[in-house]
Amino acid sequence: RCTVDDRVTRVAWLNRSTILYAGNDKWSIDNRVVILSNTKTQYSIKIHNVDVYDEGPYTCSVQTDNHPKTSRVHLIVQVPPQIVNISSDITVNEGSSVTLMCLAFGRPEPTVTWRHLSGKGQGFVSEDEYLEITGITREQSGEYECSAVNDVAVPDVRKVKVTVNYPPYISNAKNTGASVGQKGILQCEASAVPVAEFQWFKEDTRLANGLEGVRIESKGRLSTLTFFNVSEKDYGNYTCVATNKLGNTNASIILYGPGAVHDGGNAASRAGAGLCLWATLLARLLLNF
Repeated sequence: RCTVDDRVTRVAWLNRSTILYAGNDKWSIDNRVVILSNTKTQYSIKIHNVDVYDEGPYTCSVQTDNHPKTSRVHLIVQVPPQIVNISSDITVNEGSSVTLMCLAFGRPEPTVTWRHLSGKGQGFVSEDEYLEITGITREQSGEYECSAVNDVAVPDVRKVKVTVNYPPYISNAKNTGASVGQKGILQCEASAVPVAEFQWFKEDTRLANGLEGVRIESKGRLSTLTFFNVSEKDYGNYTCVATNKLGNTNASIILYGPGAVHDGGNAASRAGAGLCLWATLLARLLLNF
């Protein structure tokens, strides 16, 4: 807007050194620029669909009694934040180094932040376009959120999923008791990415599903070995082996009968039980003497 009075004889609008309008005559070829009013009190132009390239000085030039005067206004164009380039979802092996990129545009220049969206809540990670993780761990897998903020509009938010592969780790394998003729179930639970494949062994013999009255079921992290009709020959030590492309691990699980001495896989308990047995026998011998 440009305020004028009745002493003004000539008016013009300029953008830098380019004449946009002289009176009612349009000099600009840009159809977004139009004259809004040309009266005795106001000489104004309007710019539709403002672009960042429209930013800069605009000059209202008037002629009054042969004395030119100018009034200048600076147009500042604000642009909402926009993420223009971001890393794709990525899968890496545990211990690798990872760099995530998030490039954003806006006026004023937006602030870019990274957050790790874990099960424990949103953890602040970095205030930078690039997030570098050295020696990534399995706990650092999950979604990472990039946010671009410049207070012109709501933040632009995008997410990147980071999958961390790691070898199997058996987290749960307990010895189990079952009576002859009853059902017995051994369970083996393993954490791994990719998900582990399971195998069951008795001594050096691999067990097959459906043979000798047993069923093997593996789903996700859990594998079960089911005996539908436990017999004496079923009692003993079994080995669960969990494998993926990064490695394998195993655990020993015992199926025992009623009254059997077992320790849940604890060698120290076995040693303690043996010592107690020897102490009892020794005490009886001494009493006989």
